[in-house]
Parts: sequence; C-alpha cells; structure tokens
Amino acid sequence: MYYPVYTSKWIQWLFPSYLWRMEATTSKKLFITFDDGPIPMITPWVLEELRRYNAKATFFCVGANVQKNPMIYQQLLTEGHSVGNHTFNHLNGWTCSKKKYLENVARCQDEIQTNLFRPPYGRLSWRQARALKKQYKIVMWDVIAGDFDPNISGEDCWQNILKHASNGSVIVLHDSKKAWERLRYVLPKLLAYYNERGFVFEAIPQ
Repeated sequence: MYYPVYTSKWIQWLFPSYLWRMEATTSKKLFITFDDGPIPMITPWVLEELRRYNAKATFFCVGANVQKNPMIYQQLLTEGHSVGNHTFNHLNGWTCSKKKYLENVARCQDEIQTNLFRPPYGRLSWRQARALKKQYKIVMWDVIAGDFDPNISGEDCWQNILKHASNGSVIVLHDSKKAWERLRYVLPKLLAYYNERGFVFEAIPQ
C-alpha cells in the first residue's frame, strides 16, 4: 500500500484551493484531524486523551457513523471540537460519478452541518472538487501517520509524524477500528511530546 506520508510543496502548489496546512505563527500550533468516526469506544477514548491536554481537534465524520452514534457525535460538539463532512458512505471519488458523489456528500450534510469537507482517501475528480468548493473548504493534510495501514507499526506511525510535522501542520489520524491498534500507540505520544515542546493543539475553524 503506497501513500505519501508528507504532502510535498509542489502538490500543495498544484492545488492551491485546498487547505493543506495552517499558516505558521509565532505561537506553535498543530492541527490534529481524525477521519472515519464516530465509533463507540474508540472516539470516546480519543476525546479523553485530548482532554488531558486541553487539546482541540477536527473530526471528519462519516454520515452513516453519525447516524448510528448520535450521542458520541454530540459529545464532539459539546467539547468544542470542529467537525467536517467525510461523505455518508466513505466513497472514493475516483470510482463514482459526480452525481452519486455529490448526493452522498449532501446526505452526510443532513447529519453534519459544516463547511469543512475532506474526501475519503484524498481522492476527488476535478468536477467533484469544482462543485464542492462552492459550499465547502476542502481540507487535505501535509502529514499522514498511516495508522490505517495494517502493514506498519504504531512506532512507524509515530516516526512518520515526528519526521514531518512542524508548526501549522495538519495531521491525519483515524478513529476507526482498522486504525485502533496504531492509534492507541501514537496519539498519547504525539500529545505528550509536542505539549512538552510548547505546542498547542487547535481545531480547524469552521
């Protein structure tokens, strides 16, 4: 399974309308994002870890999971985190029509009222993107831990972050069953390490 752990500057330059990272400021900030939830046990655990550091994050939620777990979704909002649309059924934009994709995004929007959108797998056709940009800020990332990848370890995920994260980075993790083994290793390390070095963790503004 190949995926770039760090999004190169030329990719960011090619797609300037997407949000890849936040502007670096004199105060050190990281923007942790979680894809694919909310999931029982896993998302509440994430919230508990974030609470320890007064950290805020952005959760790109799958509409079907919000529908199944409305109380967990409400907890995200109550605790001051940002939420984003991640389609209703976690669709791959490269393998479905513009019409089907936009309908699925709209179905998710019925569950999640937000102006943030992240495409599952980071995959969008230009026609889908052009339509979505009228309503949403399309949020990508500059660092992806790879916690969804069963072929790497939690330590590998941590090293991916450690090597590439910097002030203003948007980091991708997953509050999903598939990622759980690696997520529970890497998230406490990430929070502790960067907190000790004076970073704060903020949500992407909606």
